[in-house]
Amino acid sequence: MSEDGLTRTALYELHLDAGAKMVEFHGFELPIWYSSIQEEHLATRSGAGLFDVSHMGFLRFSGDGVRSWLSSIATQEYLNFASGRCGYTHFLDHDGHIIDDMIFAVKSENEVLGVPNASMVKVMLDWFYSLLPDDGSVTIDDMSEETSILALQGPSAAAVLSEVLGKVNAVGRFRCQEIAGNELEISGWIQGTGYTGEPGVEIFVGNDDAPRLWTALLKAGAGSGLVPVGLGARDTLRLEKGYLLSGQDFLWPGLGIGPEVNLPDGFLARDTAETAVPYGIDTEHDFVGRHRVVESLESGARWQGLECLERGPSPRPGHAVLSTDDDGASVLGYVTSGGPSPSLGRIGIAMAYLQSASPGQEVWIQSSPRKRVKASIRRPPFV
Repeated sequence: MSEDGLTRTALYELHLDAGAKMVEFHGFELPIWYSSIQEEHLATRSGAGLFDVSHMGFLRFSGDGVRSWLSSIATQEYLNFASGRCGYTHFLDHDGHIIDDMIFAVKSENEVLGVPNASMVKVMLDWFYSLLPDDGSVTIDDMSEETSILALQGPSAAAVLSEVLGKVNAVGRFRCQEIAGNELEISGWIQGTGYTGEPGVEIFVGNDDAPRLWTALLKAGAGSGLVPVGLGARDTLRLEKGYLLSGQDFLWPGLGIGPEVNLPDGFLARDTAETAVPYGIDTEHDFVGRHRVVESLESGARWQGLECLERGPSPRPGHAVLSTDDDGASVLGYVTSGGPSPSLGRIGIAMAYLQSASPGQEVWIQSSPRKRVKASIRRPPFV
């Protein structure tokens, strides 16, 4: 814990040694970059990046019928996932609004692990506890504080991981397992997930083991282009793939707070159908908030990708998206995530909720009070 009350991860000193620029992020003190956002972004796309994501939560759900219970409160059907598989889901409130999204891993028939977003751990725990079966058949353990999470992402990730922890731990995409025996004698959990769109893993270990693993991975990957990566490039990498950011691309109204940018009231109160995340939803089962999702599948706004067709100020959250470039233009929606794409020569890209709009359509982004930039609606990923 720092003097100003921010939580420091087990890797804090190693971040400083690497020259990281540290910032506050949801109550944690984390690196925003080490060299530059651009360099770290491109290194992850071409080689590999190593991220400290220990600010994320780590929960264990246990008990007979735990998967059936989770299915009843989540947009994903947990019974469709065998042991050793991971998935993505939303949890909705009774009105159908997204509270948070979560990657989960089915460890066994009676045990599921989940990774909620940093700022939402307590909120989600309160929500889960309010819905637990009365018979005590399901229990929840919060392992967040005792666990460090390292994300190794990029084309070289598997080779680096195999050198450090052995090929037996180089799990495939959306596969998961306990960390098998290795030369470092590190135990924990590993899963083929991440937030960059690149192949890679997230590794869950005890805080005492995290510095040793971090150092070993960077040493082994030095010749493969592996670099430490901060929050800045983590954001640009996920934007290029069209991944949602909790609190920015959706915001649960139950929090009683507004977005950080100027948007119409309730604009970020969304359901799963509106976010257009096909792999996070299964409407064939009943779940909390399902009625709104089903209605939205028939009509409503959609979270669409935008790629700028000309140079100009980059699209940013809160920018209006207009139907034409003349004075009579109608507002189709607003940008929720946007910026220059490092992989595309810094062309402006964005994600926005748009009404009555479809891929291929040309629109204009009000990127400054006096400038509109032409863009094309497209489905992500952008790269």
